[in-house]
Amino acid sequence: MTDKHQRPEVPEPARAEKREEDLPWHQPKSPHEDPAAPAKIEKILASRSYIQADQDPDFLSRDDARGVRLQVDYLKPELLLKDHGVEQTIVVFGSTRILEPSGATRKVAHLQAALAADPDNSTLRHRLSIADRVLEKSRYYDIAREFGELVARSGKGPLDTRLVVMTGGGPGIMEAANRGAHDVGAKTVGLNISLPHEQYPNPYVTPELTFHFHYFALRKLHFLQRAKALVAFPGGFGTCDELFETLTLIQTRKISPLPVVLVGESFWRKAFDVDFMVEEGVIDPEDRQLFWFAETAEAIWEGIQCWHEKSGAPLFQANNH
Repeated sequence: MTDKHQRPEVPEPARAEKREEDLPWHQPKSPHEDPAAPAKIEKILASRSYIQADQDPDFLSRDDARGVRLQVDYLKPELLLKDHGVEQTIVVFGSTRILEPSGATRKVAHLQAALAADPDNSTLRHRLSIADRVLEKSRYYDIAREFGELVARSGKGPLDTRLVVMTGGGPGIMEAANRGAHDVGAKTVGLNISLPHEQYPNPYVTPELTFHFHYFALRKLHFLQRAKALVAFPGGFGTCDELFETLTLIQTRKISPLPVVLVGESFWRKAFDVDFMVEEGVIDPEDRQLFWFAETAEAIWEGIQCWHEKSGAPLFQANNH
């Protein structure tokens, strides 16, 4: 038995980055041994099969690899949201076409000038009529921006990432909600989607929390996985898609109920006649209670907090870290 104070004799640890002697495969086969060897090796290295699987876009784009793509489309945002401490989200949707008031005003002025130069142009007159209505709705941009700020200031303040604003990452109403959080220095999430015509993210989403999805299904999953409310401003097909899917999931109890707020009752009464659906018997009267209307940022935020208090699970419970 060796002396307990005597250090054992052990070899120097192997260095990971180098060897004193190269291994046999560190150099290609010499052309002195086989003149045809270099051309053969070049052909092998250029083969599609030799590309490492996770670095081969053509392989990953095959139908057979769809399962892998679905997994990574889900996993990357999931891990990064956890890394940034995002536990709960308030999801905001609305039209990409509803501009901030200054932008909407400029568009109206541009069309007015064009129509003045060509007063018989019915197409311009129609476009101006629509632009006027968009300008009238531009107040919702300001409401969404103010709402984003209210959410960002909740909890322990803008640096608290337990509850953040999440949008589709695009322009219009989504930009406004992200911008409100950005205005006060809070992190805010954007879930962008790959489309045939590239969709640029709005500039107010936190860069580290802006995601680019391939699959709508995985994007939808992330919208609802942490959602503590869905706030729907006036919007088109995309907004209605998220709204009706969420209402269906709540109606069927496929997900736990969450508050759904429709901002702009005058718009939604025309776009979505829920009372007609109740009277026609295609939904039940209780389904009418799955959402409510609001007109101001304060009313939206107070309503969401009230809903959670009534449910017995306030947004920021005492035991939350």
